[in-house]
Amino acid sequence: MTIRIGFVAGMLLLTGCATTGLTGNGSDTAPKAGKDSGSVTSTVLEELGDGLIGGNIGSGLTAADKRKALEAEYKALEYTASGQTVTWKSDQGGRYGEVVAAQPYRVGSQDCRQYRHTVYSGGNGQIARGTACRNTDGSWTPLT
Repeated sequence: MTIRIGFVAGMLLLTGCATTGLTGNGSDTAPKAGKDSGSVTSTVLEELGDGLIGGNIGSGLTAADKRKALEAEYKALEYTASGQTVTWKSDQGGRYGEVVAAQPYRVGSQDCRQYRHTVYSGGNGQIARGTACRNTDGSWTPLT
């Protein structure tokens, strides 16, 4: 992880950032959503690790909530236009969340995006922000 962050930082200094559109949706290496449920495959979510919900904002979430939250992060990064909101809602309790990704930009040969995840519980919202870059297999790896 440290090597990847150092590499990305170095590439930013050497190449600068260029805005790009994401083209992974139509490629053979793009990850596939689950056929029946519309959910994202476990393999793709593994690369996200704990995503942005691994910090304080995810402390009160159940395992099912975390899965929904990670799926929303992936969908925001992979499929949505800049500024569009991807939402998720807990099956139990009043927990829900919103993920918004910024415009993609290129670092070397990788597409990266900044994004934020807001988790609401009992009406109060907590926000986490981060950056993730798309891997060649279509998964996303957070840098923060």
